Amino acid sequence: MLLDLQLDVPPEHAASRARELVEAGAAGLFTFEGPHDVFLPLAAAAAAGVETDLMTNVAIAMPRSPMHLAHTAHDLQRMSGGRFRLGLGSQVRPHVEKRYGATWSPPAARMREIVLAVKAILGSWQDGTRLDFRGEHTRHTLMPPTFVPGPLEWGLPPVLLGALGPLMTRTAAEVADGLLVMPFHSHRHVRERTLPAVEEGLARRTDPSPFTVYPQAIVAMGRTPEQLAAATLGVRGLLAFYGSTPAYRSVLDVEGCGNLQPELNALSKTGSVLEMIDLVDDAMVDTLAVRGTPEEVAAELHRRFGDLADRVCCYFPGYDVDLADVAALAAALGAAAPQAPAADLG
Repeated sequence: MLLDLQLDVPPEHAASRARELVEAGAAGLFTFEGPHDVFLPLAAAAAAGVETDLMTNVAIAMPRSPMHLAHTAHDLQRMSGGRFRLGLGSQVRPHVEKRYGATWSPPAARMREIVLAVKAILGSWQDGTRLDFRGEHTRHTLMPPTFVPGPLEWGLPPVLLGALGPLMTRTAAEVADGLLVMPFHSHRHVRERTLPAVEEGLARRTDPSPFTVYPQAIVAMGRTPEQLAAATLGVRGLLAFYGSTPAYRSVLDVEGCGNLQPELNALSKTGSVLEMIDLVDDAMVDTLAVRGTPEEVAAELHRRFGDLADRVCCYFPGYDVDLADVAALAAALGAAAPQAPAADLG
């Protein structure tokens, strides 16, 4: 199993950090739409010649035009030598309207259209066919030769969709090239909610290209009690943040603690961060995240995802992970006996 890691630094530090992570064993790097632009660190790493897979995980799609997304994906595919994946996500309504100042609409239908529009634009550039995409929310019917970047020798970048709920998961399996499994989940939630929705989406799929599942995990990793304590605290903070979101309650419901969501949400509105963290106990950490030494983490990741995928995205939230431990994790993931992944779904 290959290891993908977050490139969580400003663009001016992206190239050096990317080299460190790749040297430690990362097979790919991804960015999150947080305090910095989601595309620029990847562009900086690619321009510096860092040879690794690159991915947005995720770029918030609703505030962006599919044309902008297609141009950026095309350029990053070129800059990386064919090693880019465009991961898209919807975000919740308050962020779309109040943070991005964009228009909200039912997210699954909107994301379905955005994915199809981006793929139509990229396809027209690749094949030289006339662009004629007509959707409810976006239309793309004008593409003079002046604005066509031309075909890519490596082929088109995959367009992936991040999802948690069944409707968005079905949408991903129907129209995208892959599913980015939301990192806030449990093993039970993936098996009981995510995979059945994937199968429903695949039953509606008309695209003959393969469909790939990209699992993700929130990780508390260390070798000493002090390292594990610091890592666990960071993980508890992220779990509390995710758990406060109404749209994510289904994960807690599956594990029998859905009543915790409104309590966390109420505390989040008063800025009571420490109180939120106190509500996330060790049982929640071990259910919703992965904790232990690099070798223990690798074994658990294989247990959870070994039959679904041949790579996994890992987050180390709120603490500084030792690069030696990252190297040990990458080695342990690669050394474990591989299972047959569901990488050729669809």
